[in-house]
Amino acid sequence: MIHTYKLGGFNIVLDISSGSIHSVDAVAFDAINMYEHFTSAEIIKRLKDKYTELSNADISELLSDIEELRRSGKLFSPDNFSETAKKKKAQSVKALCLNVSHVCNLSCGYCFAGRGEYGGGERLMSLETGKRAIEFLLDNSTGRKNLDVDFFGGEPLLNWGVVKDIVRYARNRERERGVKFRFTLTTNGLLIDDDVIDFTNREMHNVVLSLDGRPETNDAFRKFPDNNGGSYAAVVPKLKKLVEARRGKGYYIRGTFTRNNLDFVNDILHIADIGFKELSMEPVVAKPGDVYALSMDYLPELCNQYEVLAVEMLRRKKEGRGFTFYHYILDLTGGPCIYKRIAGCGVGTEYLAVTPGGELYPCHQFVGDRKFFVGDVWNGVFNDRLRGEFEGRSIYSSEACSNCWARLYCSGGCAANAYYASGSLSNEYELGCELFKKRVECAIMLKVSEYADSS
Repeated sequence: MIHTYKLGGFNIVLDISSGSIHSVDAVAFDAINMYEHFTSAEIIKRLKDKYTELSNADISELLSDIEELRRSGKLFSPDNFSETAKKKKAQSVKALCLNVSHVCNLSCGYCFAGRGEYGGGERLMSLETGKRAIEFLLDNSTGRKNLDVDFFGGEPLLNWGVVKDIVRYARNRERERGVKFRFTLTTNGLLIDDDVIDFTNREMHNVVLSLDGRPETNDAFRKFPDNNGGSYAAVVPKLKKLVEARRGKGYYIRGTFTRNNLDFVNDILHIADIGFKELSMEPVVAKPGDVYALSMDYLPELCNQYEVLAVEMLRRKKEGRGFTFYHYILDLTGGPCIYKRIAGCGVGTEYLAVTPGGELYPCHQFVGDRKFFVGDVWNGVFNDRLRGEFEGRSIYSSEACSNCWARLYCSGGCAANAYYASGSLSNEYELGCELFKKRVECAIMLKVSEYADSS
């Protein structure tokens, strides 16, 4: 199976199973697209009709080159990974999302977590529960050396003292258990101060900072709960101060776009223009009836925006003003292993979310939905049926995924988005799938351009 497309002045051919990427001229592009559908004689005739300057010998040589690529497994290669998926077994836990706060100092209109409160319940995680979560991870991470913990909310800085104490506790335990913790903090930034900056620079592998772009875009949804005012002016100076102090350490600015800013590229470029270089902009997670929800009606414009962004990134890179966009990061030589490309993020098996009260859910987007309550940090996972359902997810458990050219990049997509869009973990989230495919096309084009510039 192959996928072919034109973007950024390149004719790109992707061999799905091998991952081989070919940037070819127009004649080869047309020939490859015809290769499995016509005889050699028919291809020669069609190409000569379109490219009158070509001889039979030229086209025959081209077809020989294509056949050699096929024999070497770089074009039209078979998918032999379905058996690997059948042999897939549950892995030990490697990551926890600690919802240390189910309360927030903003009231963002699109928040999937009920404006940070997740429907009520215990509001702040105690140190005792946090320690127990670390012990749960240690006890259930057999064979792992690197363990990930993300401090999440609500707003985790509202429980900052407990966050620091959990980190200190884990650092002591990692020395005793021979493991290494990597911590991430996800914050809206309002409570950033010198202590937060110093501690995160010392202890946090990554910091995720929320900002939606231009002031009018950000302030349309990211509002204060008391006076309904926007947060842009209050938060941007604090984000800048933290990032400047990171000195090359991991961070990224994460925004959300809705139907209200279909020109979201302008928001990305605004964030880059005010000094940030590690950027992400995510489509809103929303119910179909929400006034800010995206729909398939917007797909052409959204895909165009991703292409505009890719071309602009090329231009800025050449001008020495480049920046990184999270969804365009693509490692062609050292990316995820085939297991991860088949199985995805490990939701519900390798990755779990912990509420302030210590309850376990498959991931942060399922928190509060009692259908997805799987256990707690004291007794472990006791909903084996549900965990087995997540374990069974792969790119071959869905007909739509198994026939999709982007399956080995997408890895089956987001289980939560699929469920809340379709009612099933195995169904597709159609808009999300189409947007992901466009992002992959853009990411590959950027890589092709990079290789072209270096050759």
